[in-house]
Amino acid sequence: MERRPFIAVYMMANRPYGALYIGVTSNLETRVDQHQAGQFEGFTKKYGLHRLVWFEEHESVVLAIRREKSLKKYKRDWKINLIERENPHREDLSKTWRGSIGWPEGLGEKV
Repeated sequence: MERRPFIAVYMMANRPYGALYIGVTSNLETRVDQHQAGQFEGFTKKYGLHRLVWFEEHESVVLAIRREKSLKKYKRDWKINLIERENPHREDLSKTWRGSIGWPEGLGEKV
């Protein structure tokens, strides 16, 4: 059985209270792998943003892009509060699903 795309808005960080990157993707697991391997030139590679600290699943790319744009307008403190509500220790969430099938229940919000 083929899994449906995991459309999500996500935040990557290099360390707790370090640099943040907000992105959108139709395949979160693959995109995180690409960030961690340094496959993209630019901000995430330059600052070593390899830790997935927050994500939010969406039903469509259009809704995810809308959410991404709104998040980018918010101040840094608001983004940190959003992360810490679900991930208070800012752990790399991708480590919890490496080698597992599918996504664990309770990770990320579905919008």
